Amino acid sequence: MIDSINTVQELEDKLTTPSNELIADLRKIDGDILILGLGGKMGPTLALLAQRAVDESGLNRRVIGVSRFSNNKLRGQLESAGIQTITGDLLDTKWLSSLPEIENVIYMAGNKFGTTGNEHYTWAMNTFVPGMVASKYKNSKIVVFSTGNVYPLSSVTDGGATETFQPGPIGEYAQSCLGRERMFEYFSNKYRTPVVFFRLNYALEMRYGVLLEIGQSVINKKSVDLKMGHVNVIWQGDANEFAIRSLLHCTSPPNAINVTGPETLSIKWIAQEFGKIFDVSPNFDSAPEATALLSNTGKANELFGPPTVSINKMIEWTAHWIRNGGETLDKPTHFQEREGSF
Repeated sequence: MIDSINTVQELEDKLTTPSNELIADLRKIDGDILILGLGGKMGPTLALLAQRAVDESGLNRRVIGVSRFSNNKLRGQLESAGIQTITGDLLDTKWLSSLPEIENVIYMAGNKFGTTGNEHYTWAMNTFVPGMVASKYKNSKIVVFSTGNVYPLSSVTDGGATETFQPGPIGEYAQSCLGRERMFEYFSNKYRTPVVFFRLNYALEMRYGVLLEIGQSVINKKSVDLKMGHVNVIWQGDANEFAIRSLLHCTSPPNAINVTGPETLSIKWIAQEFGKIFDVSPNFDSAPEATALLSNTGKANELFGPPTVSINKMIEWTAHWIRNGGETLDKPTHFQEREGSF
């Protein structure tokens, strides 16, 4: 495993290098792969990862990415890698109905930040569009990107919410995410569509994520908020691999899978680890609450094995990236939010 990541090219190469396990599972998946809404933080590297896995497996499969593609550079990068791209707006019902029928769908579209004050748009993106997509692709396997926010906050000593926990979404964003699941669940039951709810908590890489935000606060001697005192995180490359491999685990009724790192991590401990590397004593604000947004990943670990990148390695890479002034996306996670206002 590499000891540091120095450039965006090295980072993206690391994020998009398929494992032997992914290639083996891809050989068991029949048909092409359609990624809907790949324009966010994870979508481009997920598409590139899938295409590299197809190339290395020697399979004759298409990877197709759908997005509004406001970034022409991104579209060109994807196409140069062999990914077919389609530009359009999923809210356009006529355009959506014209999309090709594909055997395997990874659904990544949605809205989170900016929900407060624009709730109607979040509900449209997170429930109306899923209903249309679920109807359009009723004959496909669908992996639906969801979130651990569908769960209530749980005790930091209980190991996190399992897939059998009753939903308890806090705030309109989280409620709309449960609505997204319910739309896919309805059509899965109606048409026997095989579905996975991919309930992800805090994927990260060097340019964004919980660790970057904490590390930046520590090195800049800003206070670290401890109200949400514990968190789960996972390397984005591992999360993307698990999403593609989840196509083998789609069922009707839908199969929920929690995806994140296995550890319940103390925010204070993370800050102190950065403090050791930067030779800085972290400053803290408030005291940790007894509950946090946490998920239990026992099921995912059985299906996919543990994540390949450890928390210690992620902290080490992130600290190196911060010290060297690495590029960032300026997309905060708001992991501290306890009232569900995004």
